Formats: sequence, C-alpha cells, structure tokens
Amino acid sequence: MKTNKIIFALTFMLMGILSSCQPSSPDDNPDPDPQPENEVDFWLTKADQTKKLEKQSTIMAFGTNSNIYPFVEVYDSQVFQTVDGFGYSLTGGSAEVINSLSTPKKALLLQELFGTQSTSISISYLRISLGASDLNATPFTYDDMPAGQTDINLTQFSLNPDMTHVIPLLKEILLINPQIKIMASPWSAPTWMKDNGSFVGGSLKPEYYSVYAQYFVKYIQQMQVQGIPIDAITPQNEPLHPGNNPSMLMSATQQADFIKNHLGPAFQTAGITTKIVIYDHNCDNPEYPITVLNDATAKAFIDGSAFHLYAGDISALSTVHNAHPTKNLYFTEQYTASSGQFGGDLTWHIKNVIIGSMRNWSKNALEWNLANNGSFGPHTDGGCTTCKGAITVNSSENFTRNVSYYIIAHASKFVPAGSVRIASNISGNINTVAFKTPTGKKVLIAVNIGNTSEIFNIKFNDKWATTSLQAGDVGTYIW
Repeated sequence: MKTNKIIFALTFMLMGILSSCQPSSPDDNPDPDPQPENEVDFWLTKADQTKKLEKQSTIMAFGTNSNIYPFVEVYDSQVFQTVDGFGYSLTGGSAEVINSLSTPKKALLLQELFGTQSTSISISYLRISLGASDLNATPFTYDDMPAGQTDINLTQFSLNPDMTHVIPLLKEILLINPQIKIMASPWSAPTWMKDNGSFVGGSLKPEYYSVYAQYFVKYIQQMQVQGIPIDAITPQNEPLHPGNNPSMLMSATQQADFIKNHLGPAFQTAGITTKIVIYDHNCDNPEYPITVLNDATAKAFIDGSAFHLYAGDISALSTVHNAHPTKNLYFTEQYTASSGQFGGDLTWHIKNVIIGSMRNWSKNALEWNLANNGSFGPHTDGGCTTCKGAITVNSSENFTRNVSYYIIAHASKFVPAGSVRIASNISGNINTVAFKTPTGKKVLIAVNIGNTSEIFNIKFNDKWATTSLQAGDVGTYIW
C-alpha cells in the first residue's frame, strides 16, 4: 500500500514537470504591456533635407494618458470649404522640358506626378497660360497679326502655338487623371487689341472688349474639341503688373465692365459653364476684387477671386470672403527662387501657401511652374530668370525634385479633390490645417515655424496621440 502511494506521488510530480514544459497559450500568460497598433500614418519632410516626404515607422496611437505637452485639436464637426485640388502651373516652358525627357522617363514622371500609386503625389489641379506666359520661350497669343492689321472676326484664331508641347502633354495627363481641374489665365490680349500695340503692358482698347470676350469663347470651345475641359479662367494674370513680358494692365473698373457687359454674356450665349475667377494678383490689394464684386451685374457672372502672395498677407483672402461670403477663393501662384534655401522655402510656403490659403477659405493651392531646365528656362526676354520649377529636367534621362515638389506633395498626396477643410487650432509655433477626405480619413498638415523642436499632442474625439517636429519640419498625419 505504501509502495502504491509513493508511485502515485512520483507520477503526479512527473505530470506537473511535463505540463510546465508545454508552451502556454496567450490567455495563460497575458502580456502586461501589449504593443499598440499604429493608428496614425506620419509623413515627414525635414528642413535639413535628411528626410523628404518619408513615411515614418514610429507607432502613433490615440489614448488618454496625460502629459505636459500642448494640444492641436481637430474637429470634424466644423466644416469649411470644399477643396478643388493642389498643384502647379503647367507653363509652356514646363511642357517643353518635360517633353524633352525620353518616352519611358516621361511616362514614369507623369505617373509620379499625376497618378494614384503609392509612389505618386497625385496632383489634382493645374493652371495653364491662355497664350504665352513669361515662362514660354517667346511671347504669343492665339491671334497674332502683322503690325497695322486686325482680325475682329477672329478668323485667324488658332491653338497651333500650343499644339507642339502643352496640348499633347495635357492629353497625356488627362489619361492618367481625367478629373484633374484646369484653370487658364492670359498674360496678354493680342497686341492689335491693345492701346500700345505691344506684348508688354498697355491696356485692352474698349472697342475690342466684345472681340476679346469671343477670344475666350473660342479658346474654351477649341480646347474642348481637343478633349481638354477648362474648369475656370481668369480675365487677366496679375492685372496690376504691366512690366512683365507678356503682360497687360486691367483696372478693377475695367475688369468689372469687361465681365458684366462682354465676357459674362458671351459665355451665357455660348452655353459655356467655365467659371470666371477675377483678380489673380497679390494679397496687398483685396479692394480690387471687392470693387469688382460690388458691381451686382458683374458679380452674377463671377465664381470667385484668385490671389498670389508676392505682396500683402494671406489673410486678404478672408477679407474678401467676409465682404462676399458666397463667392469662392483661389490661390493660384507662388514661386520658389533659384536663390532660395530648401528649409526656409519649405517652412514659409507650407505656412502661407498651403496652411495659410486653406485657413483663409481657398479652394486650391498652387505653386508656380511645374518644371524648367538647369538654367531656369525657357522664359521670354524680360520674363522670370529666377523661377525654380518643382522639377528640374537635367537631361533626357534625368530630373531633380526641388522644394516646391515637396511643398505641394504634403497636401496633394493625401488631400484629394472633394475633401473638406475641418477645424484645427494653431498651437504656439505649430501651424496646422486639417481636412476630411471623401473616404472619411482625417488629414492634418503641420509645420514648426519656430527655432526649436516641439512635442505636441494631436487630439481628436477626446483622445490624443503624441508627436514632435523639429524646427522648420513639416508633417502630414493621416488617420
């Protein structure tokens, strides 16, 4: 009997030892600190260029653990304007240098710029010149006549000057993104319509207002025949800067007259739905678009106003919005200079062009020229010699991405057309703007405009995730 008890005890001990050697299930030994799953994707560009639009591996998750850091709060219950897109001006020079790439290299670049792959930045808005801009090799319009001759019936009107580069490239882009929005802006009317007979400066003669209105009609109709829909036009690029080549002076009262008595009725008669967007110049003169919009007859034809920021403050857009809240706002041009520094340009343009324009009701944000060559050309005689494209085309097989590529990419890649701006606060040196995409994702773009690194919390629905940006750095956060 005693022997049986000993055997039983030994057997029980052996079973216990064997059992302890078996792997335990997750429920047997729970991890006291499970690793949280990532809830926020974080893309970073650093002012020192050590990271350029790189997705970070840092795990960010929303929680309620308290800390001492300030909050950037995002509220999707407060909705502002709908976004039309982010992009550049496809100047004639841009098209020329992009078309100089080999066929395979150009195809790769266009997919990167306009596609929807993980490696694309998904540009959704383009501005083009109606005729030549100063970033064409030479000035031209679509109805140039010998000195002393006119063409009041526009029988000589032709898109031929753009048939070599701009129009074929636009067709390739539209195959990649058929929904891309295109705005067209003239730098000058045909010289025979102007009081000085020159591409530089001068004003449109009153007797040609109706003819010039038909010039716009023909342009939109013939671009449509080419399969290129023009979503919006401005009557004149930089109407208060007559010193460029090409250029044309157009006062606010002249623009109101042109729209209400000529351009608006011409569009109406032709059944054209292309938007008319006024001004298209600097933020130092919000009185110009307000003056035009104060004309009730002109206002009925106008969709909104467009701005640049070579002078003034971006808050001018809100000044116009407050005066005429039913009309849209657009930000259509800002260049980065050949003499600029990557970090300084990155911080300033994100703060003003992307965040600033969007926080002041703009429906789009556009940098200036999409591409140029290593000599900052092509450009007209007297045109901009220091405007640096988002892309520098170095040879048929090589191109370089410049600072404005990353400025736009931080928005265009993550905020598609149809997104809406939602509320977010600015916390100290962390400037922000937030969006809700058509699929319901939330996007926060943030830049540290200070001189030191800052840690902060992104708060949403009473939970927060902690992150940091060093001085001058830009982050886009998606959840």
